[in-house]
Parts: sequence; C-alpha cells; structure tokens
Amino acid sequence: MAKFVLAGKTDCPHYAKTELLADSLQRSLPNFRIHKISVLPDEWKEWLEDTCKRNGWKHEQSPLVWRELVAQGGKGMLIGGVSDFLEHCQDYYGITSDVPTDIMLSVAAENLETKLNLIVEEQHRVSLIKPLHIWISSALSPVCHFLIPNLLSAAVFPHVSAISLHLLDLERNEEGLQQLRMDTENLALPLLHQVTIHTDLEQAFLEADVILLLDERWSDDSDSEDEEQKKGINRISDRCREYGQLIDTRANKEVKVIVSGDSFVNLRCSLLLDMARSINSRQFVAVATQLENEARAIIAKKLNVRSPDVTNIIVWGNISGSFYVDLQRAKVFNYNGAIKGPAFFSQPVQKILHESKWLETDFQDLVCCQRAAVASKTCRAAAMSAANGILTVLQAWNGLCGPDEVLSMGVLCSGYYNVPDGIVLSVPVTFRDGAWSVLSDVTVGHKLKERLQLSAAELRQEKELGSENCQML
Repeated sequence: MAKFVLAGKTDCPHYAKTELLADSLQRSLPNFRIHKISVLPDEWKEWLEDTCKRNGWKHEQSPLVWRELVAQGGKGMLIGGVSDFLEHCQDYYGITSDVPTDIMLSVAAENLETKLNLIVEEQHRVSLIKPLHIWISSALSPVCHFLIPNLLSAAVFPHVSAISLHLLDLERNEEGLQQLRMDTENLALPLLHQVTIHTDLEQAFLEADVILLLDERWSDDSDSEDEEQKKGINRISDRCREYGQLIDTRANKEVKVIVSGDSFVNLRCSLLLDMARSINSRQFVAVATQLENEARAIIAKKLNVRSPDVTNIIVWGNISGSFYVDLQRAKVFNYNGAIKGPAFFSQPVQKILHESKWLETDFQDLVCCQRAAVASKTCRAAAMSAANGILTVLQAWNGLCGPDEVLSMGVLCSGYYNVPDGIVLSVPVTFRDGAWSVLSDVTVGHKLKERLQLSAAELRQEKELGSENCQML
C-alpha cells in the first residue's frame, strides 16, 4: 500500500494543486492513501523546520510531500514539493495535473477558511468543557499510584464529567513525573481530561477545585531526634505558609483542601489556614481515616469479624502525635455472639468487649504500634491505606456517605469541646449535603478533656517552633 503525506500552508495554491491530484488518485487507485496536514501560514515556517530537522530533510517551500514506508517500517521517504510530486505521479501512475490557476486559488482560499472554522469550532468545544481541577502535591509519593486510578472515578466524583489532574512535586524529578503522567494517561479513564506536571510553584494550585497535600519528603542529617523534629517543623512551616498564600490567591474560593500523611498533619493544616484567609476554614481538613481503619482492623480481629463490620470509631487529637481512639459510638455488624440478627443489625462494641483495661491500654498501644510499623516501612500497605483514607473523605464530601456515618477529621476547632481556638484537632464529624458538621451528641468526660488539652498543647508547641523559625528568618 502506498501512503503519502501532504503538508502545506492552508492558503498555498500549490498545496491545493497537490491535494486535488492526490484526491483523484485515491479515488481511482485501491491501494493509494493520503494523509493531509494543513498548517496555518504564520505557523508554517516553524513547522517545516521542525519536521525537516526531525527527519533529516532539506526543503524550503510549501507543500512538503513524503511517502510513508508502511510495509518496510522506518522513517518516511521525501518526495519533495509540488513539481516533485507531479513528476512522481507521472512516472508511477501515468497521471498528471492540469488544474487551472483560478481553481487552485479558489481551493487554497477554501482551505484557509475551513481551517480557521475548525479552529473556532475546537475552541468552542473546549470552552464548553468545565473540568474539575485536582492538584496533588508530592505527586511522586507511592500513595499516588493507588490514589489516581480510584480518584478519577464516578465512584468518587459522581456529578463530574471531566477532571484535569495537576501533579506537583518539588523534588525536580521531571522524568519521574513524566512517567507518572504517561501511566495515568494509559489508564484511559473516561473522566480524565488532561494531566499536567509541575516541578516548581509557578502555576501551583491555579484554579484548583480540590487540593490533596501528601507528605513532603525531606532528607535530613540531624544528630538528634529533637534537632530533626525542629528542622522538620521549620521546613514544613515554610512550605505550608507558601502553599497557603498560593491557595489563597490562585485556587477557587470553594476549593476543598485535604491534608494527609504521617508527619505533622494537624500542624500543616493549621498553617495553611493561617495564610489562606479568604477561603472558608471549613474547606480545610486533615485525614484521620487511616488511623480509624487501623483501629477497625484490630477490633475486627479481636471480635472475629471483617474490618468493614466495625464502624463509627472516633479518633481524637493530634493525628500524627498524641491521639486517642474512642469506641463510645463504635458498632459491629455480623458478630457471632449470643444475640444475632440480620445483616443490618448492629451492636455497640463496648457492650461486647468487656475488657475495659485492654481497651484503655493495650488497644491504644496496638494502634500506635501498628501505625508506627506501617509508617516505618516504605511498603505499599502504608500507601494503600493513605490513599483509601483520602478517597473516603472525598466520597463523604461529595455526598456518598450516609448522614449517620461518623468520620474523624482534623478541623479548625472554634469552641468545640472547650478546645482553644485556632487549633486543628481530629474530632468526630458527619456529612450532609456536601458539608460536614461536628458531632455534638458524644460524651466528653474528664479524661478525654485532659487528652484533648494535651493534644492542643502539643500542637501549640509545634506551631510556636515554626513561628520562631519565621521570625529568625
């Protein structure tokens, strides 16, 4: 099969003459195929130079004609311009062109008009697409490999027709980001509109509708844990304040910001809030779902049920510091005990587990140890759990959870449970109509109040360390 590529300026009469002859040959010869590339006049010179440089050709005029070697493979064989193509057709097919000049000029004008109309139509089509803009920071985190395939789904965004995904990673690993973009595009997910990659903050969070902030990665050679913590807080403070300013000026005012990870989650959320003052504080949350799920798995194992059978566990306090796992609202389904009901029947966990000492000591330690064990390994288990926690919060925020389902999230506490203002603490919330509200009908006893005050003091200290660093700078 002979396949010819015809490229030229849209307003070029010689391109029009070549096109008319090629059309005639394609109609009369079963194995003759053409592909046309119509280039606007002001773009032609640059396009021609790039094409010739890429293929090692020398050509200066419109049109440019080459033959694709379909059967042999490899790069195309240059034919040349209009005279070369006419000579080639005369030699191989015994056909030439005698198109009058006025027809050539008419076709050239029609080509230009058609090209301009197509451009206008495409611009209009693109303008009708209103994609949801999702930004992910630290996009080369292993979390992303589990997050992205599930994120670009109607199961998370049921009322969205297109998603533009923006991958930000400040480690300057453009090759890694390019690979992640290719992997994402190769998923061929229906909601995916485009993927962009960013290694600096030049466009960060522009028009963002959803921002997912994963753990920042730092390399550190500190001599002590205290020194390492101070350096970590200083770096996080600088970065989060910078992020907060950019979110404040560039993101949509209805943006949803979700902070996830194992390091200073509450602090990072609080620092973002300090800088993004024009955005409602209720649109910033920190994810505690990973802790919830780890606690559910421990309780499920204890009761010999599946992890999904345990619900409404509450995580209070500092998600990546001193937290407390509370079972006062926890329920278990499908428990094989003295009382058993249908699938929708549930029982309070505290009524089944009578081991109060275990719940207050060993259970709390198990959650901490399990979390530390997962966090200490660069394994997929941690990435899977973190990704699942983010997706759970997004689904709830998008109206995909029941009004009675309890989630734990780090939110700005303003008069909740006598916690000082300006502190981001993990508290129980429920979602209704795309908005969360703090659960009011929970018991906050003396011991829990002490734990919340401890977490608040811990977070104030972290924030003060970051503020001291800013003042020194």
